[in-house]
Amino acid sequence: MRRLPVYFLLDTSGSMNGEPIQALNNALSGMVNTLRTDPQALDSLWLSIITFDREIRELVPLTELVSFQLPEIHCPESGPTNMGAALTLLCEKVDADVRKSSPTQKGDWKPLLFIMTDGSPSDLGAYREAIPQVKARNFGVIVGCAAGPKAKEEFLKELTDKVVRLDTADSTTLKQFFRWVSDSIQQGSNSQGTGDSLRLPPPPAELSLVI
Repeated sequence: MRRLPVYFLLDTSGSMNGEPIQALNNALSGMVNTLRTDPQALDSLWLSIITFDREIRELVPLTELVSFQLPEIHCPESGPTNMGAALTLLCEKVDADVRKSSPTQKGDWKPLLFIMTDGSPSDLGAYREAIPQVKARNFGVIVGCAAGPKAKEEFLKELTDKVVRLDTADSTTLKQFFRWVSDSIQQGSNSQGTGDSLRLPPPPAELSLVI
């Protein structure tokens, strides 16, 4: 069975402490539950979560949806947003995880990447160095989410032209975002084999696309 790998890079810097990190945990749980109702996703979907603050953590290695266990995500009371280091680790994981086609087997589908931050990269030089490396990995889609009033979408726009803005990082808004993410992933799993990059569904009213 060919797999659809989906990677989440999630900002857990100090500014996410309190209600935002609680809202993120609740929204992720809802997304996983929604995906588990989709037979196609259960057959092919594999998920990975990488978090970034001062430390970069592969919180969940690439795991098939039926076995996926979502841990509670925590964040420090303060600390930087090392997004560049997170992208570097992502490239290493994609190289190790994603199966390429060979004479004896078909490789995985193009991986999907969703990256959410409520700020901007603290390691901007490393972030910009990592961008061409990420783009070279041939993702089916890269979606950036700028969550909250302090999020800087212009840095995400350097990585991808598919950026959404959330005015707040509260429970209602994050739940809407991850519901849209689950719709996007389901659309990706259902469109496998067309050879096209993923076309995202229209976002809900709580999300504004950044042009």
